[in-house]
Amino acid sequence: MRIDNRFLKRPAVAGAAAMLASLPARADWAALNMPRGVSELSREIHDMHMIMLWICVVIAVFTFGAMIVAMVRFRKSKGAVADQKMLHNARLEAAWTIIPVLILIAMAIPSVEKLVMIEDTSGSELTIKVTGHQWYWQYEYLGTGVSFFSRLARSSDMARQKGSGIDPRTVPNYLLDVDKPLVVPVGVKIRLLLTANDVIHAWWVPDFGMKRDAIPGFMNEMWISVDADKPGTYRGQCAELCGADHGFMPIVVVAKPREEFDAWLAEQKAAAAPALAATE
Repeated sequence: MRIDNRFLKRPAVAGAAAMLASLPARADWAALNMPRGVSELSREIHDMHMIMLWICVVIAVFTFGAMIVAMVRFRKSKGAVADQKMLHNARLEAAWTIIPVLILIAMAIPSVEKLVMIEDTSGSELTIKVTGHQWYWQYEYLGTGVSFFSRLARSSDMARQKGSGIDPRTVPNYLLDVDKPLVVPVGVKIRLLLTANDVIHAWWVPDFGMKRDAIPGFMNEMWISVDADKPGTYRGQCAELCGADHGFMPIVVVAKPREEFDAWLAEQKAAAAPALAATE
């Protein structure tokens, strides 16, 4: 018995519409791309990324467009005959060798400039030593006597325990909060010295555009500078698989205006003074 196609199409269309309607909304298209960030380096890296992206898009459109045109218009079924003049053509071979080389050189020059900028820690006004432990961070403000550990916030630590009965969705910033955040001033170039006490860790805050490994017995360095008009709280995580609790050593950076940071640092110095005097 022959069934009209209309009766088969209607349920299929209705089912597809219901399936699409049940999908969660995805309006944040910006999340598909690299974030612009809140620091000088992150903006430079983002701008370079966008330049390289559009160069690659143009190359892809031209290359795949030529391939599609060749496959559609010059098929054997249409009677197309291979052009023997293009085989072993010295001019063509030179062109498709020289042009990519020139494109790579044009892309390399600004990239090298950005790499030199990333590694240039000169002119920093504050140096902080960052030490990775299993599974927490230690921050030392060199020359000030201020040092503290930064661990996963107690609320997240309790909720992650098996059988805790706590719904993680009720915990603010679950697994992305700490008991003592790193505090930095905005508008200041800050040098970070990174090392580790046990295994390799990696200090990474996406909004700063930088990630650097913390390696036992080795001192790595990087620098950050939060924009003066963007104080706030910025979160990251260890980005190197460092053991069983790798997912439970977040990074929280609180960027404050210079006056507020100076007041905070003075408080930390006063609190650390008795302990420092006792060790001397």
